[in-house]
Amino acid sequence: MRNVEQTRNNVSDRSVYLTLAAVTMMWGGTFVAGRFLAGSLSPLFAASLRFLLASVALLGFVWVARIPLARPTPRQWLQLTLLGFFGIFFYNLCFFYGLQYINASRASLIVALNPAVIGLASWLLFKERLGRVKVAGIALCIGGASLVIVSRNPQLLAVTPNAWIGDLLILGCVAGWGIYSLCSRELNQALGPLRTVTFSVLIGCVMLLVLATLRGEMSAAALLNLDTPQWLSLIYLGVFGSALAYIGYYDGIRKIGATRSGVFIALNPLTAVLLGALLLGERLTLTLCLGGALVLAGIYLCNKPLAPMRKRRIL
Repeated sequence: MRNVEQTRNNVSDRSVYLTLAAVTMMWGGTFVAGRFLAGSLSPLFAASLRFLLASVALLGFVWVARIPLARPTPRQWLQLTLLGFFGIFFYNLCFFYGLQYINASRASLIVALNPAVIGLASWLLFKERLGRVKVAGIALCIGGASLVIVSRNPQLLAVTPNAWIGDLLILGCVAGWGIYSLCSRELNQALGPLRTVTFSVLIGCVMLLVLATLRGEMSAAALLNLDTPQWLSLIYLGVFGSALAYIGYYDGIRKIGATRSGVFIALNPLTAVLLGALLLGERLTLTLCLGGALVLAGIYLCNKPLAPMRKRRIL
């Protein structure tokens, strides 16, 4: 009976791993799309449109799936507002403004710190167990991701004017995403991933739209001036990089925890490189392959089953 239950858990975990891997593939492309828009749209306008599209997509998913949007309690509304502010409003302002100062590769290098930040915060705030194996796994993820990014673009470490502003802003993304990941535990269990993401995205979207309107950046004329590539980038960012990806990520947090889900973020640069090789004919080097192997090894260590240890204790 115990073996049957363990097999079911392993199958369930594998489906979570596949979902999180798909999420990171979608997020890998958001840096490219965001960098493309950063040169043509204001950061606030781009962020507002991204989450307006994400909100429409999420409400569409809820309607198609016929999932009732339960009425949150006052305490849950406060928590959702916190998620909307840090995970949507604050994160995306830092994201789009940061990409005006540094390129997508440099930004993804900084975002690769996310697993360490989430793991450390989980240990400090929620007393989540962080043994030597998990620490080693997180270190391998960061090291592997850094190797992939730097070997692909060695010039990104060169000092450029005002690059420090972009670095600080992208570090703001790391902080905002850490809060968004860690403060969702209770809501994920009570409301479920789809409702939690939908409410937090709607709240964050309203914040962005209000600020954009007050600054005079949201107008019908600005919408009419958007060309097809810009709309396609925004749709990708809103529907795939936000609505679908956020649901998959929150579902992973609910099932395997923030630390184990967070390490999959290290796959972002690796998937970007692999897609470049498959679609654009970019060359794969030995260093890139080594970095990718380190990332995969780190994810394995962070998600290594604890069953053997339990068996030894029973014996």
